[in-house]
Amino acid sequence: MVKAVFPGSFDPPTFGHLNIIERARTVFEEVLVVVAVNRTKNSNFSAEERVGFMEELVSGWPNVSVHSCDTLVVEFARAHNCRVLLRGVRSVQDFSFEFELSVMNKGLGPEIETFFMPTDPRYFVLRSSAIKELATFGGDVRAMVPPVVAKALERFFPEKNS
Repeated sequence: MVKAVFPGSFDPPTFGHLNIIERARTVFEEVLVVVAVNRTKNSNFSAEERVGFMEELVSGWPNVSVHSCDTLVVEFARAHNCRVLLRGVRSVQDFSFEFELSVMNKGLGPEIETFFMPTDPRYFVLRSSAIKELATFGGDVRAMVPPVVAKALERFFPEKNS
């Protein structure tokens, strides 16, 4: 049986992320959702908050677990005996970026394969950065993110959402 790692910043998690996880959990024995902790990236939510969101959102799926990682994702996959890195793609631009990343990861971990999974067409436009920008202007993000995330975004930008 094959275990897959689904890494991302999840800042914030979107319905697009959940779509990939929900579909992947029916294909792989186990899906390890990995919240990346990137010291060079300014995240709006802490790693602990992002892990908490993801744990709540996947709690009904017994073969999905959530982890945080501040190492190379290939090292995480190897340490957890995962043979697949799962990457969601929405567009040609996403694929181009992810393809280059997969080549680098293949060089670092030749035993680990990258699988690309296109997002359901309903979620093509869901980018975490765009959702955060919309929230800063008081825009309604409830159709793009789960309720727990929408509430957190409202608290994060209270002056715009009051």
